[in-house]
Amino acid sequence: MSVHSGTKKLTAMSLAGRRGETPIVGLTAYTAPIAAAMDDKVDFILVGDSLAMTIYGESSTVGVDLDTMIRHGRAVVKACKHACVVVDLPFGSYEASPEQAFASASRVLMETGCDAVKLEGGTEMAPTVAFLVKRGVPVMAHIGLTPQAINTLGGFKTQGKDEAAVEMLVADGKAMEEAGAFSIVIEGVMESAAKKVIAATNVTTIGIGASAECDGQILVVDDVIGLFAAFKPKFVKRYASILGDVEGAISDFAEEVRTRKFPSEEFLFGAGK
Repeated sequence: MSVHSGTKKLTAMSLAGRRGETPIVGLTAYTAPIAAAMDDKVDFILVGDSLAMTIYGESSTVGVDLDTMIRHGRAVVKACKHACVVVDLPFGSYEASPEQAFASASRVLMETGCDAVKLEGGTEMAPTVAFLVKRGVPVMAHIGLTPQAINTLGGFKTQGKDEAAVEMLVADGKAMEEAGAFSIVIEGVMESAAKKVIAATNVTTIGIGASAECDGQILVVDDVIGLFAAFKPKFVKRYASILGDVEGAISDFAEEVRTRKFPSEEFLFGAGK
């Protein structure tokens, strides 16, 4: 169902003003055709560094660089007329200093035409987020399970399981709000912890394995349509099983080629003449 037909382009500030309103819908996209298919149905599209896993077969999101994010970001932006487009800053492109982060973020904004960037981290990244926002870069924050940090987290583990961890999450949320992030993605945390972050802040929250009380939800599109089969997080609901259809189509094609059923006359130029 189209929800944005005839409406103006959504921006970071459009999402920032949606606290407590109709839930925000987000999905990842990495290519123009997929972005075009969801553009009028979602509020924002994240060109996520998850493409390292879903497209390039990496075991984590760490193995993707800035140039790759920019290439995919440009493709998605070109396909979108309505949805707000956010591009991930990949691992190693922003952590060293606020200046490094601004250099990376400015490249992303200029070379893709996207609406905002997203970066991972809590209190330790607050000075960087503030630096970016003051220089005109809209920032979506990301706390909780931060995939770029799995080497220090010990894997894709649920966060916020004890009081100290919850307090840290709340502190991270407050720090990102104070730094000027227009929204915060909360990923892979205990529901009770997510609710405490929501209660402690006034910024728009986007959940992914967090709480239904978040102001919006996002999932990886390959998980939603059943195209990524390496593993399935608990928080993922599959709305289709595209991989089975793809495998079936390829099997049928291979069989018809081997038995010379394809190409038949209808697919040939001047056949039978």
